Amino acid sequence: MGGSGSHLPRDLLGEYQELTFLSKQEILLAHRRFSELLPKEERDRGFLSRLPRSKILTLPELRANPFRHRICQVFSTADDGEGSMSFEDFLDMLSVFSDTATPEIKSHYAFRIFDFDDDGTLDKKDLENLVNCLTGEGEESRLNPVEMDQLIQNILEESDIDKDGTINLSEFQHIISRSPDFPSSFKIVL
Repeated sequence: MGGSGSHLPRDLLGEYQELTFLSKQEILLAHRRFSELLPKEERDRGFLSRLPRSKILTLPELRANPFRHRICQVFSTADDGEGSMSFEDFLDMLSVFSDTATPEIKSHYAFRIFDFDDDGTLDKKDLENLVNCLTGEGEESRLNPVEMDQLIQNILEESDIDKDGTINLSEFQHIISRSPDFPSSFKIVL
């Protein structure tokens, strides 16, 4: 596989395969991609290193994703709030976005990504952030306040089963279960 930073101990490889939805080949490829993003002097200690979010976002698979910053925050176990990732964080992210991850796992993480304030519900502000991510960063592509309010009202009418003004995880999963394309569209392939 090349450079000294790309070797993965066999016992760890087996453990990672048991704990993720990834094949051995996918884990080895993920390790190589992670190692390539590390400075050369850190590649031998790849398991102890963390990649800053800025490096992770250089991956073409994330660069075009409108939720790239939230994805890094959700999968990062760092206390720094910056979204840096260890190799295991990186593997967790790839596992959830793999074709073999279950719809329940995918919807759970999609919910966490869309819950911008991390309060366990999707409220009007979360939904507004979600729509803005999907429609683009520019002012010309954003919905005006009336359109945004109407869209959020429609989303809540359709999704808020208990009528508390927010969407909880079970309501979100119920809506996602009615979208057969969701699991195949929620993926990152290295």
